[in-house]
Amino acid sequence: MSVTVADCLQLETFKDADVLVAGGASEKEVRSISVLDVQGGSDLKKRQLEPDQILLTRFACAKEDPEAQCEMLRYAAKSGCAAVVAFADKGDSKGVCPQLIDEAEKLRMPLIQMKPGVDYSPVITGVMDRVLYGDNFRNSLISNTIFHLLNFEKHSNFQSAVREAAINNDFQLILLSEDFNPVLTIETRHKTTIQEAIRLGRERNVDGDSQIYTLIDVNGVLTYWGPVNIGSEKYYMFIVDNEDSYTPGEITKLAEIICLAMGMWKYTPERDARSEFVKALIRGNKSLAYTLKEEARIEGEDIVCVFFLKSSDSDRESQLFSDFEKNTDLKILKVTEGDEVYGMILNIGDEKAGIDQQSETVELFNRLKGSKRSRIFHVTGLNGIEGAADGYKLINESWVFVQNVFPYKRVFTKYELTLVSNCINIQIQGGFVKKNYVELLDPFKTAGENKGKQLLDTLETFVLDAGMNSGKTADFMKIHTNTVQYRLKKINEMLGVEITGNRVIPGLTMALALKRLERTVS
Repeated sequence: MSVTVADCLQLETFKDADVLVAGGASEKEVRSISVLDVQGGSDLKKRQLEPDQILLTRFACAKEDPEAQCEMLRYAAKSGCAAVVAFADKGDSKGVCPQLIDEAEKLRMPLIQMKPGVDYSPVITGVMDRVLYGDNFRNSLISNTIFHLLNFEKHSNFQSAVREAAINNDFQLILLSEDFNPVLTIETRHKTTIQEAIRLGRERNVDGDSQIYTLIDVNGVLTYWGPVNIGSEKYYMFIVDNEDSYTPGEITKLAEIICLAMGMWKYTPERDARSEFVKALIRGNKSLAYTLKEEARIEGEDIVCVFFLKSSDSDRESQLFSDFEKNTDLKILKVTEGDEVYGMILNIGDEKAGIDQQSETVELFNRLKGSKRSRIFHVTGLNGIEGAADGYKLINESWVFVQNVFPYKRVFTKYELTLVSNCINIQIQGGFVKKNYVELLDPFKTAGENKGKQLLDTLETFVLDAGMNSGKTADFMKIHTNTVQYRLKKINEMLGVEITGNRVIPGLTMALALKRLERTVS
């Protein structure tokens, strides 16, 4: 049965397209599809166009030349093409020019306009699948898979049915939680590791708008990725084509059938034990974490670090995480909610976690701060599951306030978090301890309101923001370095101590941090 332009317009790839000129689409037969982007004139005539062909074009080199576009359309009509599909770059809202629409009407040439940003590949794949297989995909894959998936008499559950379908049709299936942890694994061949596939999958956008599954080559193994919903939960599924036997369209159809079978079997994936383990520690539920650790296959001594990340640049962070895992013996577990990411870093090598791995972890967080809106809070040097839970508790209690005490920092370690946590406790308890710290700053009151505030602001910036560097203090305050040096000398005289002294700075730091914290919460 022949396929027409009208048939092709029913495909998912054309669902958002605008048919500017129908031009007898129901009569125009389609046998192939091609791309044409030439300047026109002699360049155009060098290109042999096939009859009954859908022609895709962005009108490259003729975007501002309506006559050249019309010339291309006339040449397509003369060659017997079935239709012309116009594409536009992302952000291009001009659309097809009126002259081209008028010319298409005269020629009765179907003219379709795609929404800006759509690529050629999903359109080519969709049309060719329809032309080659029509409504019935290859029996060796689809029909055979359906036979095994719906054999309720032979199989007791979905997992058994899909395993036999995979063995008989030479594909593999991996179902991942939203946090990219495997919850169902059907392997029929071992040419690469699931972890390597997941690492590459994280680097790619598998949440795209394309109706065709995303192809990712994993060390020569072809994997096709796409998001799926099971109940109210989001998952990712990737299918491995063992022998490169199927088209992306067939794999997509296979994925749809597998999802339908999940519903018919009332299949519920096993819980993501690793994510549940992290969530238990975030909530401080140590007993549940101990219960889950064997199922999650996590040993307490392998936990190098726990962290919390607030960000707006998830693509860049995913790439950094992926590179980090690739270049170290460390693995990142993440629980993501919107722009917030809780996670932990695990040692997966033979050696015990040590100073070098902690250094690599700190270096990762320093790279993550490239985005000015990113904030990273981390605790390293942990003592097993107990230490991980305590690390999350420290982060949860102080991350909101530590940003106000250190407004210029983007990466916060356990040292800043501990300092602010202690300040919070002192602030809440009040009494004698708080009074002692507050009184350390009383001499500034005797210097007069304006002079005292000026000197106190300088000391605050010098200690909390500039790391006791007078040059950085000058930069922060937009004053000359000599002015900073003069003010610091006055502060020494006022307090009667050398403010950078080892026995002086801890108390001053606490007093200044308390002052900032009190200003924030009041």
